Amino acid sequence: MIWICTSRDTDRNDFIGRLSTLAQDGAMEIYARVLMPNHFHILCKTKNLPLAVSMRRILTGYVVNFNRRHRRYGHLFQNRYKSIVCQEPAGSMFI
Repeated sequence: MIWICTSRDTDRNDFIGRLSTLAQDGAMEIYARVLMPNHFHILCKTKNLPLAVSMRRILTGYVVNFNRRHRRYGHLFQNRYKSIVCQEPAGSMFI
């Protein structure tokens, strides 16, 4: 599970902004997203970048800014993200 602190609007907006930038750059198509206080879920389709590269861009940039904003250092995420491959369109209906 990925732990993400999105209890503040600034943190939420930073994360959503990074996700939106990747979508606008054509790295992924986002169908749904849910941000909770301690983790998130994204239903997306990868496009011109592998998922690992996109996730690294989102998460690394987020952690750097989060740590600066909250005057902390070190890891923010507990483990690697979990991804489930689903076939379109039927597979996404059951997630």
